[in-house]
Amino acid sequence: MAVEGLTAGAVARRLGVAVTTLRTWHQRYGLGPSEHVPGHHRRYTDQDLNRLQVMQRLTAQGVAPAEAAAWARRAPLDGAPPAHGRQGGGNTIAVGDAGPAARGLARAAMRLDGPAMRDMLEMVVAERGVIGAWSDVVMPVLIGIGERYEATKRFIEVEHLLSRAVTEVLGTVSRPPSHIPPRVLLAAADEELHTLPLEALAAALAEAGVPTRLFGARVPAAALADAIERTGPAVVVLWSQTPVTSDPAQLERIATAPHPPLLVAAAGPGWPTELPPGVVQLTDLTSATELIAAAAF
Repeated sequence: MAVEGLTAGAVARRLGVAVTTLRTWHQRYGLGPSEHVPGHHRRYTDQDLNRLQVMQRLTAQGVAPAEAAAWARRAPLDGAPPAHGRQGGGNTIAVGDAGPAARGLARAAMRLDGPAMRDMLEMVVAERGVIGAWSDVVMPVLIGIGERYEATKRFIEVEHLLSRAVTEVLGTVSRPPSHIPPRVLLAAADEELHTLPLEALAAALAEAGVPTRLFGARVPAAALADAIERTGPAVVVLWSQTPVTSDPAQLERIATAPHPPLLVAAAGPGWPTELPPGVVQLTDLTSATELIAAAAF
């Protein structure tokens, strides 16, 4: 008997999404293949494809995935879903030309819709990887929220909830096997509270097969020095968000220790342009991941 319908790979190519995204939509929202022939994998019918196209169109407009899926499941009966206009009135987040995924995330953030933010973030990480999701989607929204705060002194709660969602999703990125010893140490400078970029770096390195030790916020200089001495990392990255938390002398002490790491790096906008000899300035997630991965092996 001939097998009708489309495979997951064929549907993914038609929609321009990853097969993992189709699996997510199937498992979470019931938008999976409905045609079954004994002895073969299930296939997608034309009706299934129509539903997926509705799902894709609505999520690109910024509709929460669960809501978009509900419309998609009704699509064959109810026809096309209504157009979704701007939400939040004047309380929108500008993301420039970042694209529909960033606009959707910004709308969900302004609604304080944590589940929708996590759904969108999981999808873009699955489709683009950590670096693409961070650079193309997360950063434009975080910058937009920062600009809105500067203009209005409002929406701190939006930034906090979005940061929480990003942390949760980055934490789900598969880590290298536990038998591989981590040779990369990531930490925030003393009194530095911002760690989200370090979490993105840890997740991007994990995708590259590089395990890390991530110490998080407010690591005192003495504690960091003790950790370096005890673990002997090949790479140490110290993050500073503002000049108030940066101390180039700390980087110099690390780089000139009796047994220094192969790579000592300063990350974040808080560091001055002139750094101690032997210290590298990390400027973006892509190059940072490549440089650290090369030094760690």
